[in-house]
Amino acid sequence: MLAAQVNGTTLAYMEKGTGAPVFFVHGSVADFRSWSPQMEPFSSKFRAIAYSRRFHYPNPDGAGSDYSAALHAADLGKLIQAVGPGPAHIVGSSFGAYAALVLAVREPGLVRTLVLGEPPLLPWLPRIPGGQARLDSFYRGAWEPAHRAFQAGDREGGVRYFLDGVLGPGSYDKVPLSARAGLLANAAEIMADTTPEGFFSPLSLEEVQRIRIPVLLLNAELSPRMFHLITDELSRCIPHAVRIQIPEASHSMHLDNPRVFNESVIAFLENN
Repeated sequence: MLAAQVNGTTLAYMEKGTGAPVFFVHGSVADFRSWSPQMEPFSSKFRAIAYSRRFHYPNPDGAGSDYSAALHAADLGKLIQAVGPGPAHIVGSSFGAYAALVLAVREPGLVRTLVLGEPPLLPWLPRIPGGQARLDSFYRGAWEPAHRAFQAGDREGGVRYFLDGVLGPGSYDKVPLSARAGLLANAAEIMADTTPEGFFSPLSLEEVQRIRIPVLLLNAELSPRMFHLITDELSRCIPHAVRIQIPEASHSMHLDNPRVFNESVIAFLENN
């Protein structure tokens, strides 16, 4: 394990291989270990770099601190400059994809290609047909009860509500007991700020439409419908983007079906 001092914090990372750098940006209740199924396949062709975002294991936690896509995007940009060099391929999952998208909009010179695995652009849902109902359902069924659980000190309950909301009902119960410790180790980052305003930095449709780098949009066959609606909207505003659906997978598609995920992303990167 390596570490870099960037943007006023310490970010742990691991790397393997040589060549063009590929930065893997994980989602919520996760850390750099979630990219283990990608490190070996990608390192045969690229310099694979998986890091833990600010406040995630084994970095210092940040309960009560700022937690926004803009902050994580800034961290990623500084990390690319510190250990790259850039421009770099960026592969993001969920909230990590949101941060990667913000970076591509604000610092396009640092990004060579962008792979987005269902970024949770929830602020976009109200203007998408059928999106408001999906957003309301997510807030009622996942976000709000998770917030209440965390406020009551029920870390596991908060993670359960959150995970079931982004992966589908019953998802937490399907996680092996041996893997739950990893989820709970990253629960502090959700407790840091469970308001939508704290999580979702403003990102307009017009800003995303200006992206000119190669983009691969990934969505998972079994993920909640709201993620499909968001990916549909991204396809409309980035018409040059390539889109692939990962079969037999939910929102954590790089873990649910790593073979198809790896083959699809490597093929895209090799062509760009």
